[in-house]
Amino acid sequence: MKRKKILFVCTGNTCRSPMAEAILRSKIKERKIKWWDVASCGIFAEVGGTISENSRQALVEIGIGTGKFAPRQLTQSMIEKSYAVICMTEKQKQILEGCGKVYSIRDICGAEVPDPYGQGIEVYRATRDALISACDKIIENIILPATEEN
Repeated sequence: MKRKKILFVCTGNTCRSPMAEAILRSKIKERKIKWWDVASCGIFAEVGGTISENSRQALVEIGIGTGKFAPRQLTQSMIEKSYAVICMTEKQKQILEGCGKVYSIRDICGAEVPDPYGQGIEVYRATRDALISACDKIIENIILPATEEN
């Protein structure tokens, strides 16, 4: 079976999309789902930066590490190599429309995940919890059906 990839996209690739990447990767491993990779990037990523400290802390609190995460700039190649591209906002989705299987978190969950950038840890925890729910829906509505096809 050929590997498939979920690509999360946000603005800077320091808060929401790396949190979503780490959460979905953890859930895939926990559920022993094979043949799937997860990545994240930003439309305006600060290459050479790192995941925000509050994002890292919110993940560590639930036992998920981020390793040596570094923000990545979105490229056409990343989109082409992905089974599904999941944007954090409708605006980001609109920027990428016409590029293949592009969804917004709202398409999957019915609501956007607010950007916690620059806010307190409580907001990052709420973002993390919203992303946990979103990742469960991504597994049920995108990953498992596509895995069963093969």
